[in-house]
Amino acid sequence: MSSGKQKLKDLLQQSDNRTCADCGAPDPKWASPPIGVFVCLKCCGVHRTLDPSISKVLSVTLDEWTDEEIDAMVEVGGNSSANSIYEAHFPEGVTKPGPDASHEQRARFIRSKYELQDFLKPSLKISSTNAKRTTSDRGNSLPATSSIQRPAGMEGAIGLLKITILQGANLAVRDMLSSDPYVVLTLGEQKAQTTVIKSNLNPIWNEELMLSVPQDYGPVKLQVFDYDTFSADDIMGEAEIDIQPMLTSALAYGEASMFGDMQIGKWLKSHDNALLEDSTVNIVDGKIKQEVSLQLQNVESGIIYLEVEWVPPPPPPQ
Repeated sequence: MSSGKQKLKDLLQQSDNRTCADCGAPDPKWASPPIGVFVCLKCCGVHRTLDPSISKVLSVTLDEWTDEEIDAMVEVGGNSSANSIYEAHFPEGVTKPGPDASHEQRARFIRSKYELQDFLKPSLKISSTNAKRTTSDRGNSLPATSSIQRPAGMEGAIGLLKITILQGANLAVRDMLSSDPYVVLTLGEQKAQTTVIKSNLNPIWNEELMLSVPQDYGPVKLQVFDYDTFSADDIMGEAEIDIQPMLTSALAYGEASMFGDMQIGKWLKSHDNALLEDSTVNIVDGKIKQEVSLQLQNVESGIIYLEVEWVPPPPPPQ
């Protein structure tokens, strides 16, 4: 094991890092190097919706870490140290969500904690986005990339993709008799993921995941994993989503609300892709959408059904 990985493993073994920094759920398998905290899968899903300048989450077991990312975690010292800053003061009426909290409760708390800095003492407020911020209180330092001024996820992007993971079918068995599947989408450096569905080979998610589309976009990578509590999560297949037909059609038609329901493009099934059937791009109720059915690759079985919707960028400020 490399010295960097050993540092990360040793840090994870600290008692305060054995529970999620945001909700207290046991055995967190995700971490945010910019913030320096270990978080559970459900809270990780909220962190992925934050601007990358605030939080960038990595899997402790699945992702490759740079030395700088590991050093950032070690420098903060773990959940207790980070929470002593980000949870320094709870206003009256505010309580921390528990492991069974709803997605809405988690999202509200996590955004207040990291994006709005509602729980920091005034002396800990971050006012600069450039150099490392050092607080005057107890000499604690905040991570260099934890600037919280305003969300900037759309900066440099040509639009957004709202990808709804609908359901899976006939997924592979990775536990004794079943699996605990979840889906991860990757586009460039962005990742988004669904919740875990326990013991189900035909899971229904109906979860919306958002990805910003950069100028130099490529395909969206889809992976399905089996969640394991005490070992690395097992891969349950993968596929790629070619977003070129969607974007070409969307950019060609412009404002979709000006048109009636109609087909405007198509992604054709071939031996080079994972499509079960041709996937058409349509204007439906003023929105550009595409239904996609994917046969998972590099696995014995499994199908993922999803819907892709194009969300154009907001108009520039006047």
